[in-house]
Amino acid sequence: MIKLVRIPEEVYTDYRYEVIFNAYKWDPQVGDSNTVSEYVAVIDEETAKNLETWAERLAEETVLIEETLLQHPELVKELGIPRVIRKTLKGIKNYEQAQHIRLMRFDFHPTEKGWNISEVNSDVPGGFAEASVLPQIANKYLKNYDTGTNLAEVLFQAFKDKVKDKGTIALVHATSYSDDRQVMQFIGDYFDAQGYHSLYAAPDHLKWQNGYPTCVIGDKEFKVDGILRFFPLEWLCNLPRKYKWQNYYNPSIPSCNHPIAILTQTKRFPLVWDKLGIEIPYWKKFLPNTIDPRRVEMETGEFIYKPTLGRVGEYITIKSVVADDELKKIKKAVKKEPKNWVAQEMFHSRKIETTDGNSFHLCIGVFTVDGKRAGFYGRISPYPRIDAYAKDIPILIMKGDIESG
Repeated sequence: MIKLVRIPEEVYTDYRYEVIFNAYKWDPQVGDSNTVSEYVAVIDEETAKNLETWAERLAEETVLIEETLLQHPELVKELGIPRVIRKTLKGIKNYEQAQHIRLMRFDFHPTEKGWNISEVNSDVPGGFAEASVLPQIANKYLKNYDTGTNLAEVLFQAFKDKVKDKGTIALVHATSYSDDRQVMQFIGDYFDAQGYHSLYAAPDHLKWQNGYPTCVIGDKEFKVDGILRFFPLEWLCNLPRKYKWQNYYNPSIPSCNHPIAILTQTKRFPLVWDKLGIEIPYWKKFLPNTIDPRRVEMETGEFIYKPTLGRVGEYITIKSVVADDELKKIKKAVKKEPKNWVAQEMFHSRKIETTDGNSFHLCIGVFTVDGKRAGFYGRISPYPRIDAYAKDIPILIMKGDIESG
């Protein structure tokens, strides 16, 4: 069960200010659109436990898919991953999953036929503060709910298990973007409060020798004990040629996430999973039928196009959302470069009613860290596509019967 509860209008401004300053939502708008929701999503205990359990099973299967694909480079060619990355993946020599921190976010949608997932944010999932402090802030204004698991605490414990006490962690991100910096600033402040030393670094600030990096910022150089990368893997290829970004693929220190994550960040990996010889029942249950876009005309059902390495809902062709001219451009791009796209059977998102008579489409992102449940991240939108204009909404858990809450 799910309900969307409105924050009392007379305190919403206070709530929004607290989200901006205490939940690191420094830029709370996209264009003219406010992205801090006036609502809180409340789910019952059973729904919370189901989503967390499903995410854990999906995370286990995702790791299995990645490790199997790494042994089958002939299948990786079908995933729409840039050639230079495919070549670099072949050079991975020392990968052991247990040495690294594995962070994922599975995006669940309530539909007319139950729950579906749209994707796994496998490489650099966002929403750290939203899955950590945002529920705590909301609970001050709507009391007596459970705030659920704190992502920052789970992520910190994962680093603590693998990085020496008071070690230095490089938070690698696109330093010129404030929306990336706010994510890293939140987690850096959290880690620093626990005794670690956070470095806010661009990817080319790291110098490598035999898998061990140092971080050069200005005229200072720091030994690095762990990496948290919030810089999409495919962007590394665009760094200056003189910089050897391939070193990220063979780190000798704990890394979150290891570049193997690109194998399931691509939306095309379902196209080859039947060739892997492994059992992945949860992926096959929750992900809609996903095919090469060239096969759409041979299938029944309604399909949408997604970019292979798309993020934040960009260029997803839900007809009720996409303008006709944009749809034509996308179809032209799909025809020209089909490996940059995937076709997925469209599920019908179920709108959730609010306590004041409105309704929204909801996405609940479920984080996992090293295969274990790690917190919820919510977004709502008036239309079925959850994109950059969707609003961040905290997820709270009702103890007992949600209908009586």
